[in-house]
Amino acid sequence: MSQVPLQDFRRVAEALAQLRGQPIQQSIMRSDFRQLRIELADGLIMVVSVNLDESGQPRLEVDVVRRPVERGRQLEVRFEPSGQTA
Repeated sequence: MSQVPLQDFRRVAEALAQLRGQPIQQSIMRSDFRQLRIELADGLIMVVSVNLDESGQPRLEVDVVRRPVERGRQLEVRFEPSGQTA
């Protein structure tokens, strides 16, 4: 069994610390257990995945992102030519 480097676990711990105390809205585990996605009520999304590096060793990757802020309603304005000459 391959060992995951300690610094990978530290990155995971730091990412999880950002989420401490926040309610989880949804969590999804891929069927092959290579990725866990956690969505929080405030819009943060954390993805923990295991990928192989160039040498074939497992590497934990952690991403914490915020959903894009929805823009307000946009007003669409069309300009019609007012006077056309023949």
